[in-house]
Amino acid sequence: MENFKPARPEHLNHFGYLFGGFMLKWVDEISWIAASRDHPDCRFVAVAMDKVEFRRSVRQGTLLRFDARQSRRGVT
Repeated sequence: MENFKPARPEHLNHFGYLFGGFMLKWVDEISWIAASRDHPDCRFVAVAMDKVEFRRSVRQGTLLRFDARQSRRGVT
């Protein structure tokens, strides 16, 4: 599933870069949407993220593309 989010002024810190918290929020939100599309009658919560690395700065006006794919399926 592909989704896009624009970096708007309200998402930026005082240096003009995207707050990492917004990026994590969007990852969590898009993951939930992708899982809910495959299993509409189930409830989902984020348990953990194994690793998060912020490698590049994001400035206002940048359009971020998120591509959600299932990597594995658990049993709980």
